[in-house]
Amino acid sequence: MTPTLFGRWQTRLLLLLTVGILVSIPFAIGLIGNRPHTVYFWILAYVAIFGLGWDVLYSYLQKSRWDRDWPAAYQLFAGIWEMVFVFCGIKIFGFLPIPMPKEELPIGVFFLHYSFVWLAVFIISQSLMRIIFPRWRFRGGEWF
Repeated sequence: MTPTLFGRWQTRLLLLLTVGILVSIPFAIGLIGNRPHTVYFWILAYVAIFGLGWDVLYSYLQKSRWDRDWPAAYQLFAGIWEMVFVFCGIKIFGFLPIPMPKEELPIGVFFLHYSFVWLAVFIISQSLMRIIFPRWRFRGGEWF
């Protein structure tokens, strides 16, 4: 079944609040990256907040497809677009506040963190979610 907008929101928030946080912890405590900092959770929050808005657009675009399906390649493009948007908002234009000067956040660490989070969320949504929660797909991604 094609995910509903409410199902998209619920699934996005669930995965970012579980898998996203777990992947961000090594960055936040300094195991990966240049130094420990909470900025990675801010990035995760921006991805979640703006993702809710992007999901409205994705849901609209998905309805215009003849099969109402959203192929994995489109998810990859959506992930890249969201990364560019958050990167520009934090590093280039600075309209998204973070608890450190934007100059101190290394570009490579930002891309590494975002890529790890996106890849983990994508893999979990395409594999474990379908195995552990088989009814999730038949409810349009909705939990409640």
